[in-house]
Amino acid sequence: MAEGERITARQRAILTAIVESYIETGEPVGSGTIAGTIARVRAGGRHGAAGLSSATVRNEMAELANEGLLEQPHTSAGRVPTARAFRLYVERLSGETAAGGGVGGPRGRTQSQRLHLESQIDSSFAGVSGTQAMLERTSHVLATVSSGVGVAVAMVAGGDTLEHVHFSRLGKGRVLAVVVTSSGLVRDRMLTMAADVTAQELEAAANFLNEHFHGWSIERVRAEIGRLVERERSEYQRLLASVEQLWAGAVPEGGAGVQTVFVEGVANLLGGRGVGSAEEMARLREVLAALEAKQRLVELLDAYIDAKQESVRVIFDLEEHAPEMAGLVLIAAPARMAGDGHGTVGVIGPKRMHYENTMNAVSYIAQVFERMLHPPA
Repeated sequence: MAEGERITARQRAILTAIVESYIETGEPVGSGTIAGTIARVRAGGRHGAAGLSSATVRNEMAELANEGLLEQPHTSAGRVPTARAFRLYVERLSGETAAGGGVGGPRGRTQSQRLHLESQIDSSFAGVSGTQAMLERTSHVLATVSSGVGVAVAMVAGGDTLEHVHFSRLGKGRVLAVVVTSSGLVRDRMLTMAADVTAQELEAAANFLNEHFHGWSIERVRAEIGRLVERERSEYQRLLASVEQLWAGAVPEGGAGVQTVFVEGVANLLGGRGVGSAEEMARLREVLAALEAKQRLVELLDAYIDAKQESVRVIFDLEEHAPEMAGLVLIAAPARMAGDGHGTVGVIGPKRMHYENTMNAVSYIAQVFERMLHPPA
């Protein structure tokens, strides 16, 4: 029997009210609060449980606690939802998505809020064109809407072609590589070289790549450089060896495409809802370090989001892949990029986030990418 089938419709309605109250206030929820909330919304049928007394709600909350869906902090008479309760809540929202009308379903006030949100998103993307600009705007919009961390990742297929490459010396053995593709994506990557290279050597390597491989597919460049290194046995090979090492660092093997990552709103995790104790603050600083190391974020998204899926996915068990992200939630969806590229748009935030609004925003922005980058013929 599925977990949601073990509780009655009335218990499910009460649990929904508890989760939404806890998301809003961050405080343990009492039976009187829930009875009052249900009474206020009974005309609209928001929770589907009208006219319940505090005693009835209290008894149902005890049953929900026995099911492991509520827990009671030792300092309070109220209850708070468990991770399982949040999962059931999100399953309900996802079910309403399947029924039509967006994540929230066609439910009056919520429907109006969803349409207002979509209008805001459309306005935010007005005048934006090109994959790079859309990714940057996406991370900003999602951070603003969710008060969490907005992320946008694009992987351009290996068939995308090289427009320009640039190398800058940052210090001994440290190089910044910038790869620009014909689709407009810009990928910057910090490289640690086995041996130090001069600014003149970096310029020579960039000139070689730009002159010989402009317009080549990203996946062909590596193969051709390797072939040239095997063939040459001269001073020319010294240049090629540097080029090979720099290119291998700028575009790692295993991902012939160029990956671009935008992250915005990391400060929201330190000052947002659901963050309080010094211990939580210390843990979140570890999270920020992981987010700033963008490759770690890409690995996390790759572990959970499949480019073939067609809907928003909500992930609660991030700690299984990234222990430092225990207690955080990922809401993300795949998005089609220019050409054959693919990517992910999403939000990372605490359990106390506004799921309905965030899920709607992620889903709609994925549609915006489809509409703007793949207009109908």
